[in-house]
Order: sequence, then C-alpha cells, then structure tokens
Amino acid sequence: MTDPTPPTDPGINLGDLLRRLRRRADLSQRELAGRAGLPQAAVARIESGRASNPRYRTVERLVRAAGGGMRVELGPAPGTDTRAATSTDPGPVPHDDLRDQAGRRYPAHLDVWEVREPRDWPGAWWAEWYTLPPRLWPLPVPSATYRLNRDYRDERRDRERVRRSVTVRRVTGPTVPPTAWRFAAELPGGELIGELRAHDESPHLRWGDSLLCEERETVLDGVLVVAAYRRLGIGRRLVEALVAAITESRGVVCVRALTELAGIDFLRACGFETEWSRPAAMRFDQAVSGVRQRRW
Repeated sequence: MTDPTPPTDPGINLGDLLRRLRRRADLSQRELAGRAGLPQAAVARIESGRASNPRYRTVERLVRAAGGGMRVELGPAPGTDTRAATSTDPGPVPHDDLRDQAGRRYPAHLDVWEVREPRDWPGAWWAEWYTLPPRLWPLPVPSATYRLNRDYRDERRDRERVRRSVTVRRVTGPTVPPTAWRFAAELPGGELIGELRAHDESPHLRWGDSLLCEERETVLDGVLVVAAYRRLGIGRRLVEALVAAITESRGVVCVRALTELAGIDFLRACGFETEWSRPAAMRFDQAVSGVRQRRW
C-alpha cells in the first residue's frame, strides 16, 4: 500500500494501518517482524499504540515487509481533507472491536467470529454437549474464537465469498422441454455449482381420466450442489426459485418429490410436508440366477 501522508501526521492511526496491511499480506506479528528484521515486540508496541513516536525507518521496513510502500508528499492548504481514499486501501479488520479476556485484540490476519453456542467453538469439537442448555455446559465458552490452521480459514473465506456472490437463474431454450424446469446456481464467472431439475405431469393420467384436464403437478427430479459449497443455502434458493416460478404458472397445483435420509430434512426446511397418502416407493429387480425376485 502507498500512503500519501507521512507517518508523523496525527491523523494517521499507525497501529490500525499496520494491522490492515498484515491482514492483507496474511502475516502474523512474528512473521512480519521476521521479514523486517525487527523484534516481534516492536510490532506489538506500534500496533497497540504504546510506541508513541516510532522511527520513520522502522515504519518503512514494516510497511515494505507487508508488501506496501511509502511516499511523502506536500499536502494542500490547511483545512483541506488530505486523506482521500485510494483503490489500494486494504480495508478495515472486520473483528477489530473484539477483545479477548485480557482485553487484547485478536490476530488481525486471521478470521475471528463470535461464539454463541458450543458448535461455534473449535475447541469443543470433541464434546458431547451440543444439545445441553448453557447451565449444564462442562466448560465455559469464549466470547470469540478463531482457527490457526490457515487451510480451514481459507476454506471458510471461500465459502463466504460463494455465499455472497452466487446467483440463481432459470435455464430455458431448445434443450429444455416446455414441460420441464431447470434452474442453475452460478458464480460470477459462470461456474456452475448447483442445479435443480423438475418436470410437469398430469395427476389424472394415473387413473385414466380425461387428458384434457389442465391441472398439473411438478415432480422434483433432483437438487445438486457441489460438495464444497453445501450448507450455504444454495439448494434452498434453487427450490425457492422453482416454487416462485410455478406459483406464476397456470395449472400447476403442487410440487412432489421422492427422497430419503438427509433429503427429507432438506425439503422440510424448504416448506415441503410428508404425504402419507401416497404409496411407498417400490422397485423391480431382474432375475440373476434364473429365479425372478419380487419386491414390494
């Protein structure tokens, strides 16, 4: 980052700026100090504000070690705003207002989140007390936590990026029959990470009723989401898009689906209900050893 204001300007919070640069460069205090050839305590003092007047050379070494740069310019006349934002601003540390039990900031280069229940705390992964009320928790949970493993952190950041940027659209065209529905979940670059397919059918065909009846049912053929991006609400958005589309379509009276195991909970979360009046699922197996097996 190139800061247009000298570090002695009282308008600059040098500690905050250094923490932002560290987060962008993905460096801990110890790693940044090692790159700059300084003790880790020097970085800690500057970031905490205890070093009231650090040497310019020290600040420059730290900024360059974090991948930034510095320059000094003559400012405009007094009373003019000199701190114009630039496109290289690394942005604020999102958890900078959180403190640990000792009142210290959490590492700027890691992601910190609040702990509301044991599931939010990686330190409780081994415990069998997720379903217990707070008064029965065997250990107190911290107010916030983070992971030192950067692979987990990067995966978490990637999933959050996908959650914010994914879009759902209906797919139409000559490859999609008029009685079929197809919805795609895509990233901005066009990468397909989820898909829903369904088709319409007449409930009266099962009983040999009139083929002229306009009532139709939509049968959900399947909802697929890339394994790495499941549990982000993408599947639910696909189902909601289908329900919204058929609500505007004339003649469709309901949506049916055949599922099992986790699919049952998923569709219930989307508003589906178990239809006990429908027959159970059946299958027919071809003979293997000359004797045909029948299953019902």
